[in-house]
Amino acid sequence: MKVRAVALFSGGLDSSLAVRLLQDQGVEVKALHFYTGFCITEHKRRLGLKREDGSHYVNPALRAAAQLQVPLEIVDISQEYFDIILNPKYGYGKNVNPCVDCRIFMLKKAKEIMEKEGYHFVATGEVLGQRPMSQTYDRLMLIEKESGLEGYILRPLSAKLLPETMPERLRWVNRERLLAISGRGRKKQIALAKKYGIDYEQPAGGCCYLTDENYAYRFREALSIEGLITKDDLVLFSVGRHFRLPSGAKLIVARNEGEVRFLQGFRNRYDHAYRKDMKGTFALIKGSLREEERKLVADLIARYSKREPCEVVLNLRDGELTLWGEPMEEELVQSLKIYNIQGAKHGA
Repeated sequence: MKVRAVALFSGGLDSSLAVRLLQDQGVEVKALHFYTGFCITEHKRRLGLKREDGSHYVNPALRAAAQLQVPLEIVDISQEYFDIILNPKYGYGKNVNPCVDCRIFMLKKAKEIMEKEGYHFVATGEVLGQRPMSQTYDRLMLIEKESGLEGYILRPLSAKLLPETMPERLRWVNRERLLAISGRGRKKQIALAKKYGIDYEQPAGGCCYLTDENYAYRFREALSIEGLITKDDLVLFSVGRHFRLPSGAKLIVARNEGEVRFLQGFRNRYDHAYRKDMKGTFALIKGSLREEERKLVADLIARYSKREPCEVVLNLRDGELTLWGEPMEEELVQSLKIYNIQGAKHGA
């Protein structure tokens, strides 16, 4: 019998090694990459941003799957995932990361694909003790039970430290050739990558916006001021400079051309403002402006549009008007900008 497995696949070092270890034992692997909408690298790619060396961002799963020569299916779970973020049964981690619920959800989806397409088990790159919320022994067992995959999740990097799975009992894989890695250190994984000739990207600043403290602060600040979080909010927290006006209305100002294009995609749903000659930034307005705040918006647009006086168009629900904007004084800018817990500003 040809043994076949589906693997949760981020394209990072651990998931790549897990796949490689299974390939070593003759297991046919299909990689599953779940698109949540909150991957930092993917978001930068969609905005058209470039790395410091001038190269474009690439989905790491595509790159890694090509290197390992495994078929890759990208599964878009972004719409369903919003409910996981807003209502996590097992709560959040340090920021607004529902890691346990996230893992259960992805594994349930993997189970559906496994059963539908005739695969035998699910593999992951999880390492015992690597993440304090979702990769403790108890949490790994909880996730396995809640996903409906008891005995059918193989974690090749830590298998020898975990209960024997059905793939091992049935001799689909040899337990002795699996590993016993634990903890947050990565020396063993890096050595393995070198042994197998696996080229991988070093994580930079995390891979998920939900683990980012600045994103989390925007989430909590909005909840405290506005009383609820919308699906649009979950996307917009990751974009632009955020300002809270005296009335409670929020202004989200684009930081670059990619963000201008991105925010313009929301202009049919929100009031917005921009430099009349289109040579500057673009801002969404969430909430209703007081009349005296319209000048504040015009001045902020001028401040972030070459720091020069200009005509600013405000497209509001009660009509469109043009105001003269003058670059806002820095002290006032800072007083309106939303700050994180440590006092560092979002999107300086």
